[in-house]
Amino acid sequence: MTVNVLAHSATRPALVRRPVLLAATACALSFGAFWIAQRAAGVSMIDLMVYRAEGAAVRAGADLYAMRATRARLPTTYPPFAALLFTPLTLLGVPEMRTLATIANLALLVALAHLSLRLAGRERPGAALWVAALAVWCEPVWTTLRYGQINLLLAVAVLWDLTRRPGHRGAGAGIGLAAAVKLTPALFALFLLLTGLVRARAQGWNTWLRQAATALAVFAGATLVAAVVLPRDSRRFWTSTVFEADRVGHAEDTANQSLRGVLARLLHTGDPGTWWTVAAAVTAALGLCAAVRAEVRGERAWAALSCAVTALLVSPVSWSHHWVWCVPVLVLLGAKRLRRAAAGALFCSYAPWWVPHGAGRPELAQNGVQMALSALYPLAGAAFVTAAALRPWRTSRTS
Repeated sequence: MTVNVLAHSATRPALVRRPVLLAATACALSFGAFWIAQRAAGVSMIDLMVYRAEGAAVRAGADLYAMRATRARLPTTYPPFAALLFTPLTLLGVPEMRTLATIANLALLVALAHLSLRLAGRERPGAALWVAALAVWCEPVWTTLRYGQINLLLAVAVLWDLTRRPGHRGAGAGIGLAAAVKLTPALFALFLLLTGLVRARAQGWNTWLRQAATALAVFAGATLVAAVVLPRDSRRFWTSTVFEADRVGHAEDTANQSLRGVLARLLHTGDPGTWWTVAAAVTAALGLCAAVRAEVRGERAWAALSCAVTALLVSPVSWSHHWVWCVPVLVLLGAKRLRRAAAGALFCSYAPWWVPHGAGRPELAQNGVQMALSALYPLAGAAFVTAAALRPWRTSRTS
């Protein structure tokens, strides 16, 4: 009996290593094919070049928000704190920077897959590697790496907070830092605050309020540091630039997968104005209600992802690569066996790019079919939040 137990125990590590080795091999092959495909496509990593230019502007003491970078003359759009974080990029040559950025983003994709599985309660040996191997071909992920974007970093920072053990003292810091780099993640702090206020009726001061307070403190601290180091740029950003929604591009651009983009294409106008303001306000209220309700009933995964999707919907501009949140959404739907094939096909179809786009603003003249194709991500997001809101009440905290 003892011999059999020992023999069984000795073989378990080998059995565990085998699926992990298989998953690692599949992931390495997928990433290798991705790397070759990206290089064959001649990607410029244009956003990474803008980040490097922002870092150079900081080091040179130049006007950050008057700067234009690359042949496309792209402006700075993030808060000043982001530019401080980009200064190390100026210490690297461009080829080395692109290579390291790609490696870092692929590593972050594996981390995002791991955190997504943890959020869904489906952690298994090697599972994150399988998810990453498939997710790298989703359009939002592909485009994030193509442009050298920071979307994966921000998503990992937020999920790192939301998957920590309950009551962890550092929870909230990731959200605060992410919001200091790019404002959209601030909605997660509001989600925590609202949940905490609901819970406060019965519990008083609670973990949700503490996380929200931590996020706010970290955000304020990072913003203050940027204000001390870059006072002129901070003043300009917080008094004017932050309100310039058109600074990053045309609202109707096919790549803009937010409600504002959908309405701009639907109404054939570059400025949907009041229509968007009302739609965004209603969507934010309903989305946050769905997220808070899910969190209160113990479904952290549905709550967190409802908040993420709501932020993407109501942001003035949510480029298609901002939708890397499709990775945890697909993991959750797969874990629950809820139309995972259809959802996966949607984000791997590249359908928003099937319609006329580019110079001349052809999006302003889209027909009905083209509008539907260029609104697929917002439509899928709205369906997800609706599903979260309509889910029956559950008491389990592992959903």
